[in-house]
Formats: sequence, C-alpha cells, structure tokens
Amino acid sequence: MRLRFLGKGGSGDGDCPTLYATDQNSYLVQGWKTGQPETVEIPHLLLGFAEPDMYIGASMTDTGRGTFTLTGRPVTEPETVAQLALADDETAIEVPKLERTFYGAV
Repeated sequence: MRLRFLGKGGSGDGDCPTLYATDQNSYLVQGWKTGQPETVEIPHLLLGFAEPDMYIGASMTDTGRGTFTLTGRPVTEPETVAQLALADDETAIEVPKLERTFYGAV
C-alpha cells in the first residue's frame, strides 16, 4: 500500500496522529492505541486534513475531551507499517475514503 501524507497533529512528539491517503481509495489513520486493535484515538483537528470534498467513512465516537475514537481495519502488513513512525502507544487502521455529496439543506 502506498501512502501519501496529508497532515498530523495532536502529539508533542510530532509523529502522531497522522492522516494518509492510500492508493487503495482509503485513508490510513495513525493514532493512539485504545486496547482494541481496530480502534484508535485521534484529535478532532486531524479530520481537517481530509482531502477536499472527501471524508472518513467510518464510525467515530466523541470522547468529550477533544478526541474521537475511530474504528477500521488494523494495518499489520510489514511493508505498510515500515512507512510509519509508530511510538509504543500508537497503531494504524485503514478506513474508507468517501466523497461528500451533501452540504446541508437547500
């Protein structure tokens, strides 16, 4: 899987959380571990790096502390993981990239 960097923020280390576009018409989300391999925690601001007219097509839950938990497919392929700078408390998931077609009431 090829990754294209879109943006990062929320960590003092500067490496995570990070949002990437993939060559699979999806997003790879690097975030903080939650104890569930399919779920990461990310700051609200990370969603602002999604491509124009696109959005993350996965369930998110607002934690009430400036972050979301986000669920997707755990990324474990060695060639993909090798492209990431993961700290011990971080992991990555793949989520659908969907086109925004509705912008509110007319």
